Amino acid sequence: MSKARKNTFRVNSCSFAVRKKPGFCNYLFGKTIILALAASLTTACSYIKQISGLGESDVIIPSAKVVRAPVETEIHAVGELMPGRNVMIVAPPAGGIMTIIQIVDSGTRVNEGDVIVTFDPGEQEYALEQSRSRLDEAEQQIRKMKADQAVRVSQEQVSLMSARYAVDRAEWRTMGNDILGAIEARKNVIALEEAKRRLEQLERDIESRASSDAADLQAQEAARSNAVLEMGAARQRIDSFIIRAPISGVVVLGENLNALVASASADGVIYITEAGIPKISQGDQVSPGSMIAQIQASEQMEIAANVLETEVSSMTPGQAVKVWLDTDPLQVYEGRLKSVAESSRPSASSNDLNYLEALSARSFAAVFEVISDGAPVYPGVTARIIIPGKSADDVLSVPRHALNQKAGEVFVYVRSDDGWKPQTVRVQYLTESRAVIEGVDEGMEVALGDPETEIKKAKASRKGISVITSGASS
Repeated sequence: MSKARKNTFRVNSCSFAVRKKPGFCNYLFGKTIILALAASLTTACSYIKQISGLGESDVIIPSAKVVRAPVETEIHAVGELMPGRNVMIVAPPAGGIMTIIQIVDSGTRVNEGDVIVTFDPGEQEYALEQSRSRLDEAEQQIRKMKADQAVRVSQEQVSLMSARYAVDRAEWRTMGNDILGAIEARKNVIALEEAKRRLEQLERDIESRASSDAADLQAQEAARSNAVLEMGAARQRIDSFIIRAPISGVVVLGENLNALVASASADGVIYITEAGIPKISQGDQVSPGSMIAQIQASEQMEIAANVLETEVSSMTPGQAVKVWLDTDPLQVYEGRLKSVAESSRPSASSNDLNYLEALSARSFAAVFEVISDGAPVYPGVTARIIIPGKSADDVLSVPRHALNQKAGEVFVYVRSDDGWKPQTVRVQYLTESRAVIEGVDEGMEVALGDPETEIKKAKASRKGISVITSGASS
């Protein structure tokens, strides 16, 4: 078996060894491969040597010119869609624990008048029947009492007529006392006085019984009225056990705190599972006044967002805005600025923020109204807003990321004959991409970043390349 031969080639101080087997065809093929490889390595070694010899002045620093032109202040904000109006649904004041026999699912869109929840009206229906029974009893008593009083009044009228007739007869007898003896005359006078006394007593008794009958009748009428009121209250409670939506919107069910308390351990400790507090559902028992659900008005949606401190001056309540929702990013909604808070909301202590960070951290809460024109929009969806601001005419501006800060001063790196030099500037306004500044001249070239950092990166990269080339040459 023939032994393979090894040829060594050197290209630009780089040595390469190639093994080849004997044979004319193999020899030609090997020569072709060697020549192609040598040409490629020649180019690569030259490129590596060129890179390894770069100087600091050859490092390319991204830059831009200071321009004088109008700057459109278009404000961008991101917020969350929320209902402009919430209506709370609470359990009716029934006086005891109530059981839910029907309730809509959370997230259901309902119209005004739709049934949201229904409670078991069993106890109230029993109370209604009891009130109806008392009403019937009171009416029966009233009818019986009036009949008895009518009979008694008739009897009293007969007795009154008899007593009056007795008085008249006694008076007639006393008319003949002049011709009678003293004893007979005296008897007639005594009989007349007794008849008058019985008449007066009878009249007083009739009047007293009439007052008593009126009081008894009034008591029964009061019992009847109470029964009617109890029936009305029972009917009203039964009606309240069917709760309908006062407005159109989306239903959000409340949490069943009673179930959470019922699941407490013997030592009184309440354990909350990973699923959290359960939502109210069919079959749950709730107390009067408990929060059952909320209805969020979907046709009056708002967006809660934060705007930067430098952008507040360009915003006016009532101005039109454009809105995009993450659920339908191709649909553009009209809207308007509803309100802006009068005080800022810093996200961190001012001692921990530099000037540029503070411009991005200090914000004002803003509320925007969305005009959906009946399109389905849902609470909790992320919304993106563009607010047209005031235009700044004839101003100097640079890309926003050309700004730097150190020791409390804002500056830009300006190209000079000796390289990049820092120059202090004053920021007038910041947009999403531009910074309106003072302290530079039109046409100056400013670095888009920190040149020192870019040079350090280039040196680190060149150091790595040097290690590669030194290894290849060896």
